[in-house]
Formats: sequence, C-alpha cells, structure tokens
Amino acid sequence: MIKNEIEFILNDKLIKIKYIDPNVTVLNYLRTNKKLTGTKEGCASGDCGACTAVIAELNNNKLKYKSINTCIMFLYSLHGKQLITVEYIGNNKLHPVQQAMIDNDGSQCGFCTPGFVMAMFGMYKNKIKPSNDNIDEYLAGNLCRCTGYNAIKTAVKKMYSYGKNDKFIKDEKKIIKLLKLISKNDVVINTNKKHFYIPGNLKSLIRDTQQSSKPIFLSGGTDLTLEVTKQNKDINSLIYLGNNKDLNYIKTNKNFLLVGAATPINDLIPQLKNIYPSFANMYYRYGSIQIRNLATVGGNLASASPIGDSSPALLALNCSIIIQGKKQRTINIKKFFLSYRKTVLNNKEFIKEIKIPIIKNSIFKCYKVSKRFDDDISSVFVAFLLKLKKNIISDINIAYGGMAATPKKASKTEKFLIGRKFNYENIHKSKKIIENEFNPLNDMRASSQYRTLVSKNLIERFYLEIKNKQSHTIS
Repeated sequence: MIKNEIEFILNDKLIKIKYIDPNVTVLNYLRTNKKLTGTKEGCASGDCGACTAVIAELNNNKLKYKSINTCIMFLYSLHGKQLITVEYIGNNKLHPVQQAMIDNDGSQCGFCTPGFVMAMFGMYKNKIKPSNDNIDEYLAGNLCRCTGYNAIKTAVKKMYSYGKNDKFIKDEKKIIKLLKLISKNDVVINTNKKHFYIPGNLKSLIRDTQQSSKPIFLSGGTDLTLEVTKQNKDINSLIYLGNNKDLNYIKTNKNFLLVGAATPINDLIPQLKNIYPSFANMYYRYGSIQIRNLATVGGNLASASPIGDSSPALLALNCSIIIQGKKQRTINIKKFFLSYRKTVLNNKEFIKEIKIPIIKNSIFKCYKVSKRFDDDISSVFVAFLLKLKKNIISDINIAYGGMAATPKKASKTEKFLIGRKFNYENIHKSKKIIENEFNPLNDMRASSQYRTLVSKNLIERFYLEIKNKQSHTIS
C-alpha cells in the first residue's frame, strides 16, 4: 500500500503532512508553519550553521542523533525521523549545553547561538569527547562574528560538567515507540502539481522512476536544494533515496569496498580510514558534520561538478559505478563524465553502487586547496595513486578537480612518469607537462594562473611527502 502523507516527530509530537509544497525546506516549515523561530536563516546554503537542528533515526532499536542544516533539507525528507529544535532541548530547565554557553559567555548578539547550541547538543547526545580536534570538527559548520570562538570552545569543554544525562534519556523509549508506529510503506505526495516519492526499497524505486516523466533524484540534497533556495527554481518531481534500505550500505571483501549510493559520507569515513586514510581525512574538509550527515558519494558523483571532491579521488582509484534503470549496467568511472555537469546517466537511471578497488602495495594521497580550510569548495583538488618497484614508478594515476569542465586525469603526465625513477628530476619535468595539460578557467575561487601553479606544486608536495615517509602504504 502506498501512503500519500509523511509522518515524523517534531520534538515530541507526531506530525502528518501531505499538502505542503514539496520544495519547502525544513527551515521554512519551522519558521513559517510552526513559528519555531529559534532556528535562524543566515546563508540558506549550508555554510553558516545558524539553522542547525538535530534529527534522530532508529538504528538497531536505538536512536542515532545527527546534526543537520535545515536550510538545505526538504521537508518531506523528514519522513520516519524525529526533528529536535532548540526550543525543545531545555523546556522548563536549561539543557547542559545551554547552561554551559551562558556560564562561559558563549553568546553576544545571539543570532548564531541556537545553531551552536544544537551543534553542541549533537556532540552531547553522541557522547563525543570535547578535545580541541573534536570541537573543531563538530563546530566547523557554525560561524560567529562576535565571540572569536574561544568562549564557545570553553563552553563545549565544560558542557558535561553540567550533567551527563538529560530528559532525552528518559523519553527515549517513548520516541522509539512513536517512530516504530510510523508506516514503512512507500510514500507518494502529489500537491501543487508537484510529486515527491519516497520508495523504501530498490523495487519500489525502479517502479517510481519509470512512472515519473523526468525524475530528479534526491539523497542528501546539500547541492540540489540550492536550486530552490538560491535560484528560486521549482523542482516538480523528486525521488527521495535517503530512506531506501537497498541503497544505504557499506560492504567490504578482499578486493573491493562496496558503497550504496545513498550512504551518508559520515557513515563511510570510518571504513575509509582503514583503507585510504588520506581519502577519509579529506572528507573532514569536504564539508561540515551537518553536510556529511546527509551528503552521499552517489550524489556527489551524479551532480558531476568539476569541483566535487569525491570524483577525482574515485577517478584516481579507478572505481566502477553500478547504474540502475530498467536494467542494470556497470561502467568504469573514466567513462562516467561526458562534459560540464553531464554524465552517462539516462533520464530514468540512477547510481546504485560505487565499487572502490582496494589496491594493495600502493600509495594514495589527495590534496584539497580552498580559500577556507573547512567546509569550502575546492579551488584545486588532486588525488594520486602510486605504485613503486625499487624506486621505479610502475604505475601512477593523477586525477584533478577544478582544472577542467569535468574531473580529469593528467594522462600525459602519467604516461611520462610510468617507468621512470621516482626522483626530483623526473617530478620537476612532469610539472611542465601538467602546465600544458590543463587550461583552467578564471572564477571567483581562483585565477587560471593560480590553479596552474598549484597543480604543479601539488605533485612536488606529493613527491616530498613520500620521500619524507609521510605517506600511507597499503600492505
């Protein structure tokens, strides 16, 4: 049976919705429909964190808490989840994170404060140790122009001293019971001449895809929602993959890491740490924890952005992509990108799985250069996969982002280096080839001249790090 409404828990109340425009964001719903104005709009693009709230999802009969940017999440994506806002965490008594902010002068003008409080609440509920590194990671997506952050960091470090248990511990069984009551049936919303599909499994997803004339696939939505919030577009047919159990998985075998296309990047990072640590570490800079809790590798690939950080890394690793339509097909990533923002995906096809080779006896490194260190789009991105035999380059893959209309391999440079000694002389010569291999554009993030210089310097950096034994080798 297909339902025509979504159900979710807003703080502690079960909500059912079917007549609101499918393009409405969670932020606008909270502020306009529910008058919960503690959640602020600062950027409407997931950059400032003023709109941060927390969702809770059922995972093995327990609640899994995730901080999110409500400004870039469509309302109907909340189906089957609990949404927690800043108004609710304290209620009649301040929550420990709120009390810590007050006592340690963590707020001045107060506009960004609810977002910081909810980011702290996400740390608190996940029992994250408040070390300097962890604070930087969990608060990287929240900006403040008043406090200089020191007082906020102090508040985070002291928040557990105000109590390690909160009212949510007491209410957990009630929320789990309510979430279990929400129907697992597929959902199709038809309102305002727009459609929002929530298929729960692969079979339903294929059915909905074939029935829709021009389906737009939505997973994390961290890129797609900007078409609504920044470009004022209407998206008429959305198929939500975030609740699809057959697209959210990570499997490993001897030779491959298999990643479902709707798997959140934050779920993937722990697996990558054991195989390609440099890849995992890059994702901490790819986006804030709010972004990574929703964004997916499948979405990053399908958007086909020349500055999408996943793409050049996966290109260097020579991964395969499993594409699903009426039938299933597998292609190498080298054939996936056709031109700017265009891929081989046909109208009614979507990415089902990314198949990442586990390449032993190799060195894999990736580098991201951007204006802001955290949570920013790359000016230049490069990934290297190197195999050495007695200091001879037996194989090398070099893939760049930000240097062309698509993520692109430095094929001429690779050809020059293979079979040569891994020494400074050959690396220095390869820099000249890279200079002539790309003709990057000028834009707001970097000039063509800057990109060319950085692309050359990064191969030298890679060489120097390997020679200084700062690389990671899979054995």
